[in-house]
Amino acid sequence: MQTAVRFHPPSYDIRVEQIPSPKICDPDDAIVKVQFSGLCGSDLHVYRGHEAVDQIVTSGHEFIGEIVELGSNFNENAVDRPRLYSTLKVGHKVVSPFTINCGECQFCRLGITCRCLESKLFGSPQYVRIPKAGGTLFNLSDPALKEKYANFSSISDSSLLFLGDILPTGLFAAVQALHHPKLLPAILGTPWPDHLVGRILLIALLDQLAKKQLRYRIVGIDLVQSRREKMTSIYEMVNKAENYSLGTFVAQGVEEAKVTIVGHNSALALAYDLVRPFGVISSVGVHGERPFPLTGGNLYDKNVSLDFGRCPARSMLPMAFDLLVKRQDVFGGVGGESSLVDRVVGFEQAVDLYSAFDKGQVGKILFDPWKQ
Repeated sequence: MQTAVRFHPPSYDIRVEQIPSPKICDPDDAIVKVQFSGLCGSDLHVYRGHEAVDQIVTSGHEFIGEIVELGSNFNENAVDRPRLYSTLKVGHKVVSPFTINCGECQFCRLGITCRCLESKLFGSPQYVRIPKAGGTLFNLSDPALKEKYANFSSISDSSLLFLGDILPTGLFAAVQALHHPKLLPAILGTPWPDHLVGRILLIALLDQLAKKQLRYRIVGIDLVQSRREKMTSIYEMVNKAENYSLGTFVAQGVEEAKVTIVGHNSALALAYDLVRPFGVISSVGVHGERPFPLTGGNLYDKNVSLDFGRCPARSMLPMAFDLLVKRQDVFGGVGGESSLVDRVVGFEQAVDLYSAFDKGQVGKILFDPWKQ
C-alpha cells in the first residue's frame, strides 16, 4: 500500500488515504518512486467542482522521481521506437509531463504530444505507473545533459518539478503568441503589448523577447497583492541578470473583477477587453466553466485571434529545460522573495494547503510524499 492525496466529489473534499501500490501491467510501463509532486492551479478546477468528476481521483499531475521498475520492452535491443526504450534504466531520475505521450502516434510524431491518442492525465501518490513510458518520460539522468550544461550538478531538485507542467506551458504560451503571424510588427521591433501574464509566463516571455531584442510593454494582472509583489521581484531579478531594458513591466490588480484566474470566464472576458484590435489572446489553461464568454462576433469585431488549448508539454521539455537551467536564480530557491516555490511539505498538510491555495493565501506548494 502507499499514501495518496485524493479528491472526493463533488467539491472541496481532499483526503490523505492509503491505496494499492502500482504494478507493471504492460511491457511499455515504468514505475516511478515520486520525489516531489506539485499543487498546481489546474488542480483547483477539480477541487472547486468546476469539472465533471463523479469518482474519487488521485490528485497531483506534476511530479519528478526515480525509476524503480521497468517493463520488458525496455532493453538495449529496442529498435524503431522512442529512444528511452533502449536507454532508460532503473535508478534514473525522470520528470513526466502531465499526460501520457506514446511518442509513436501521428500526433506525437508531429510534436503535438498534447493530443496523443493514448493521452490520459496523471495523479501522483508515492509511486506512479507510467504507461507508454518510453515516449512519455524525460530522462534527467541522460549523460548528454551533463555534457551540455556546465552547471548541471547545481540544478535544484525542487526546480525540476516545474518541467512537468507550468514551465513548458508558460513557455508555450509565450512562443505561441510571439510567433503568431499577426505579430509581424513586433518582430520588426515596434512596441509589444501583452496582458494577463502569470509568473512563469513572465519569465518565459522575457526570455523570448530578449532573444529577439524586441521592445515590449508587459502588464501582469493579479488580484492577490503578494503575487503581484512576487512578479515584480522576479521581473527585477531577470531584467538585471539579462541587462535587458528595452521595455517596461507593471503588475496591477483589477478590483472590479470578481475572479481573474485561469479556469474562470472572467479571465477570458478581461483578456478580450484589454487586447488591442488585430491582437492575439493566447490561452493555455483549462476552461471548464460554461457558457464560453466569447462569440465569433466578439472576435470578428476586433479582428482578434484566439489560440486556445493544452500545451504539448513533452515536446516543449527540451526548450523548457534550457530556460530552467538559465534561470536557476528564480526557479532554484524555496521560500525567498523571488522564489516560485513557497514551501515543501508532506502529504499530511494537503487538506489545509489545498484550502489555503484555493483562497490565494499561499503560492506554489511542493509535496514530499516521504516527509513525516
